Amino acid sequence: MLSDQSAATVRATLPAVGAAIGEISERFYARLFAAHPGLLRDLFNRGNQAAGTQSQALAGSIAAFATHLLDHPGQRPDALLGRIAHKHASLGVTPEQYAVVHEHLFAGIAEVLGDAVTPEVAAAWDEVYWLMANALAAIEKRLYEESGSTGFRPWEVVGRVPETADVVTFRVRPADGGEVRGFRAGQYVSVGVTLPDGARQIRQYSLSGAPDGPVRQFSVKRVRGEGTAPDGEVSRHLHAHVREGDVLDLSEPYGDLVLGTAADRPLLLASAGIGVTPMVAMLAALAADGHTAPVTVVHGDRSPADHALRADHAAFAAKLPDASVHFFYERDAAPDARTGRVDLDRADIAVRPGTRAYLCGPLPFMRAVRTQLIDRGVAPADVHYEVFGPDLWLARG
Repeated sequence: MLSDQSAATVRATLPAVGAAIGEISERFYARLFAAHPGLLRDLFNRGNQAAGTQSQALAGSIAAFATHLLDHPGQRPDALLGRIAHKHASLGVTPEQYAVVHEHLFAGIAEVLGDAVTPEVAAAWDEVYWLMANALAAIEKRLYEESGSTGFRPWEVVGRVPETADVVTFRVRPADGGEVRGFRAGQYVSVGVTLPDGARQIRQYSLSGAPDGPVRQFSVKRVRGEGTAPDGEVSRHLHAHVREGDVLDLSEPYGDLVLGTAADRPLLLASAGIGVTPMVAMLAALAADGHTAPVTVVHGDRSPADHALRADHAAFAAKLPDASVHFFYERDAAPDARTGRVDLDRADIAVRPGTRAYLCGPLPFMRAVRTQLIDRGVAPADVHYEVFGPDLWLARG
């Protein structure tokens, strides 16, 4: 909890800090990378930095955390913290790095707000920062202990499967011949590669195969730049250069978009585009576990040819005793699919009482589906989602 004095100061200054937090985060990253250029080369996503999305996510998460402390004294915003902690753990973030962030973040605050940052204001926001940082470090410590690792491990590529023109599935096993730990369906791994300029860049990819087995499987969509935005550095590298026999660095699995334990509840798995990857893993797990409650599968894509893992998507659903499948395509829809974008309000798409929903895909898609689910009686707490990239949705509350 914030101390009473700090809470009053944060409440009074939150509008000003919130209005400036975007500029503050930009100054923070500029200072951080000037002092520690290796962090940009070898840890932070250079594409997200160039696009400004990481800056937006940082700004939003700090403001959201502070707002929660004020609105819900004594309660920790576990959804916000847990999602960030899983991402940090997949990158190998250490407690010591929070002190480095603190130094440059508060220098950015002083630069932007100037004389408004009195000692009292600085102390109050310092308290907010360390409440958040220490909570994250504690969650990350627990995640590292559960996974048995705080870093990366070399994995050999033993299979490469083209799924679509822009998606490739990589199958990997430990290069040292060691154990392959299980994971929870819906989780992701960080994949580290060394690019031609010597930078070691890291990206997260959902595990798209069954949770148990001698190999792990993840599927990579080639990110094509639009307008002035460049192509994705890592996805382009993986597509162009990584073949069977090559070795990649992988983290242990992390991520909080995982199936709950209520086996008797109806489920709805909705995805769009490459958001299909965690859903296929979930369906594989449900089939292996003998899940008998109703499952509604929904997916949207440009066309059947663009639908990665389409055969697996349908095959795992077909193994469930009470599953319905609804595929939507913008063009070239087959007779067993629909033309157009995903629309849950179609009369024959059942949303049963007590449904727990899992969403993955572009933000506009997930916002639309979430709204339709809530309108049809699904509790907001039962709608779970995964964002590929900085979580701009959660950070905005």
